[in-house]
Amino acid sequence: MSPAEEFEELRPLLFSISYRILGSVGEAEDAVQETWLRWTTAPTRPASTRAYLSAVVTRVSIDVLRSARVRREEYVGTWFPEPLLADPYEDPERSAQLADSVSMAALLLLERLSPLERAVFVLREVFGFSFSEVASAVDRSEAACRQLAVRARRHMDAGRPRFEADRKEREELAGRFFDAFREGDVDGLRALLAADVRMTGDAGGKAPLWSGGGLAGVARVAEVIGVVMSRLRGAEVVLEPHEVNGQPGAVLYDRAGRVLSTMALDILDGRIQTIRSILNPDKLGHVGPVADAWALSGEADAMTDQEPPV
Repeated sequence: MSPAEEFEELRPLLFSISYRILGSVGEAEDAVQETWLRWTTAPTRPASTRAYLSAVVTRVSIDVLRSARVRREEYVGTWFPEPLLADPYEDPERSAQLADSVSMAALLLLERLSPLERAVFVLREVFGFSFSEVASAVDRSEAACRQLAVRARRHMDAGRPRFEADRKEREELAGRFFDAFREGDVDGLRALLAADVRMTGDAGGKAPLWSGGGLAGVARVAEVIGVVMSRLRGAEVVLEPHEVNGQPGAVLYDRAGRVLSTMALDILDGRIQTIRSILNPDKLGHVGPVADAWALSGEADAMTDQEPPV
């Protein structure tokens, strides 16, 4: 197998590692590309191409994350990871770890870790690398990596989200939610929401945000969703259910088929616990052509003669 073929075979793994460290599709793709450039100029071939390339993409991602955190401190409003509609890497032996680690809730927990803790956790707990491989990747001793892993695991376990165990039941509930959303059935929606449901969104100051800084409680969330549904129907927005970060979700499109936002649901105990929407156009370009959300919002206001929800 040629070096190029070896790299392409490992590309899904490299992207998946980088995305979990960075929470950004675009930055992860750039990190993989930088890894390719370094691979093409490597003077010798390593004993393990998988370990070598994983180490390179991890180091590149850690450097990117350290600079990205400064930008995120200045971010307007709530920051969410970029939505991932499909994880390119699959491993039947680690399917549970892979699915859990890519959820929005898990990625937000990873944000609380230091860059080194995050990288160690991703390599060790998610992808199952040995501590010797992890140590090589982050340029620390095995003993130090074990300590980093313990701290990271403790933080993750303390806040780890629990999701509906039965995937089929979860998908069925999400389907009922999106059917009610399309039909404008507020009572039907209310019956599916947890009493302390939260609805939050990431617009980055670049798109209208119907949930403001975040809403909580079934009555308020159902009320705002009702107004949103009316306005979106007036603007002929189309909602298509789609898995988002391994959880039930949807993509919303304008009438021209351009992406308006994504929506992801956290489901537990037969109720929707959290609704997270991403409307920042900078985070949607990899999903498809992006809609002009401000123009669409103005159009919806004119058609429905309603004030935008706060």
